[in-house]
Amino acid sequence: MKRPLLLITLGDVAGIGPEVVARAWPKLFEAARPVVVGDPASLRAALRLVGTPVKLQAVESLAQAEPEIDTMPVLKGTLRDLSGVKPGVLSAEAGGAAYDFLIRAIDLTLAGDAAGIVTCPLHKEGLHAAGIMLPGHTEILAERTGAATHAMLLYDDSLPLAVAHVTLHKALRDTASGVTTQTVLDKIRLLRDILPRLTGRPARIGVSALNPHAGDGGLFGDEETRVILPAIEAAHREGIDASGPWPADAIFLPHNRVKFDGIVAMYHDQGHIAMKLLGGRRAVNVTAGLPIVRTSVAHGTAYDIAGLGIADESSLIAAVRVAALLAASR
Repeated sequence: MKRPLLLITLGDVAGIGPEVVARAWPKLFEAARPVVVGDPASLRAALRLVGTPVKLQAVESLAQAEPEIDTMPVLKGTLRDLSGVKPGVLSAEAGGAAYDFLIRAIDLTLAGDAAGIVTCPLHKEGLHAAGIMLPGHTEILAERTGAATHAMLLYDDSLPLAVAHVTLHKALRDTASGVTTQTVLDKIRLLRDILPRLTGRPARIGVSALNPHAGDGGLFGDEETRVILPAIEAAHREGIDASGPWPADAIFLPHNRVKFDGIVAMYHDQGHIAMKLLGGRRAVNVTAGLPIVRTSVAHGTAYDIAGLGIADESSLIAAVRVAALLAASR
């Protein structure tokens, strides 16, 4: 199988993105032909930091890129001056550049010049400092690509299990208002569509409850019977194998999760905590519902260790592997 050309966006250069790319580079070629969209100077510094014997190739277009195990093509993705950015320090310049890298990669992929995008982490406060008020990667991707419905998944191919989130970057007090029959059904459908591309079989989907003990007959809330169950019943009418609502503290237990290829979580931490405990650095962020392939590392910018050369590259390697799998199944 021909390895797909994937664009690796560098994310916030004040974080660990550059050193993760530098450390992972030789291992990315097992699945893909990677090209970095980012800042050449940041990557040169990262290559020196981690000691990876790779030659950096600065390119003006993808046509010039010649990715090799010892050659890293870097397409400059911003006109912003990043010379003053320091590792681990919040920066409007770095936040704005991370946005620029992503937009350049999206547009190239939409044009058919690349098979997909793999993103390194950006910093939401950095985005806001640069005047970009969208919450993060997922929302920027959905807006730029015009996706009507989308979902952020965490996927671990070693389990294998994917989790889709009905609400994402919302304050917990606002979560219930985002959980409607339609939004739950949308996420069930997105899992139905993407899971066969990851697992090779029809999707088996479990749907989590919102409230403790799945509401316990209405004692702790009625969203389970009023909102979530109607979505599951609608999914059944469409021939989707979905069950629930399952109590959130039970659905991820070993004897339950093996029944599913995917789980619909109602909010960010309900899915993220479970998947990060189960998968750790193996977890990959996948955006379902986009017209392009996008995966990401499942960790943040880690300002506390940025510049120390100790960041773990495992999630980036897994993200490239999953992006290549999705690109091959399009």
